[in-house]
This record gives sequence, structure tokens and C-alpha cells, in this order.
Amino acid sequence: MFFVLYFDVADRPSGADRQVRYIGFMVMHTHHFKCTVTAFLLGVGFSLPALAQEATLDELYQNLQAADEATYQRVERQIVTEWEKSGSAAMDLLLRRGQDSLESGHPDAAVEHFSALVDHAPEFSEGYYGRATGYYLLGMIGPALADIGETLRLNPRHFEAMRALAMILQEMEQPDNALELYEMVLAISPQSAEAKQALEFLRMELEGQAL
Repeated sequence: MFFVLYFDVADRPSGADRQVRYIGFMVMHTHHFKCTVTAFLLGVGFSLPALAQEATLDELYQNLQAADEATYQRVERQIVTEWEKSGSAAMDLLLRRGQDSLESGHPDAAVEHFSALVDHAPEFSEGYYGRATGYYLLGMIGPALADIGETLRLNPRHFEAMRALAMILQEMEQPDNALELYEMVLAISPQSAEAKQALEFLRMELEGQAL
């Protein structure tokens, strides 16, 4: 599930620039994070369901690489469906309640549901991603950026979090960083129309600034 977020840059709290730079650095090193997380998980041992889900996701990401303009969105939805499987019926219920609250226009209730999810399943990236959306809608930019950072730490291939962060960086007038994020999205989902359009716009903007 992907939520489009907008906010007034003038309302940005002090310290948000440092957080954006931190997150920008982090997402530019997703390969390193993936290797680190993988090494840790191998050290403590995978469960069989986790291994099966990872294998399914690897296959889906391969399908996404080969998808065309007519099929890539379907594959992306399949990947999101896998992301949203926590392995616990109770946690899945909290996730759905949070998403339902966002869709019904109640970000404050969504933050409560997602906070409960994060508390009970701190290694489940979708809890942080959903809560980030709620925080943005409430104008709480700093906490939202921190949750996007956690999302990408736990799931370095989370193209939806990358797209959302790229849009936010555009709003914050950081086109160079936004462009790099959209390029990362296209490395995962080469047919992403949104990323392609944004890249074209940003390149034209940057060329105009260079003149």
C-alpha cells in the first residue's frame, strides 16, 4: 500500500535537515545494510517461514526486473503483499487496523495502531512505514523521517519507502538527493512510471539551474 504525502516545508521542525541527510546516507548504502542484516539473521538462525518468504520475495524481485509496463504494477502489489505478512495473525490485524485508519482519514488512530505493532514486532518494517505515513499526516516530520529510516534499515528493497522519501525531498527542495532515490527505485522496479516521470522532471529542473 502506498500513501502519497505532502507537507509544508515551513513547518519542518529544527533538526529535520540532519535526519534527512542521515536517511539519505543510509539509503545510498542499502547493499551494506542488507549484508549486515543478512549476516545478523544468519547468526541467530532463520525460521523456515522466514526462509520461504525470502525465497518468494527474491523470485518476485526477479519478476519485477523482467516485467513490462503492463505487468510491473501487478508484481509490485505481489511484493507488497509479501511485505505485509508478519507471521502473526495478531500483528496482521494491527497492520490492517492502522491502514484502515489512514484510509478513513484518522492518522492519529493509525499512529496508535502502528505504534502497538512496532512495540510488539520491532523487526517488522511495515509497522514503521505505516506509522511514518501517520506521522506525516499529523505534521510530525522528524518522527516520520526516523520511521522511514527504520523501514529501509529493515527492508533495504522497500521501493515504496524510497519513492515516498524521494517525494518528500522534492518538497524540501533537495532535487539531487531525490533524483538519486528515484534512480534506486528504478534499479529495483525498472518500469516504475512514477519514478521515470519524476526523474525526467528533476533532470530538467537541475539542467535549468545549471544554465
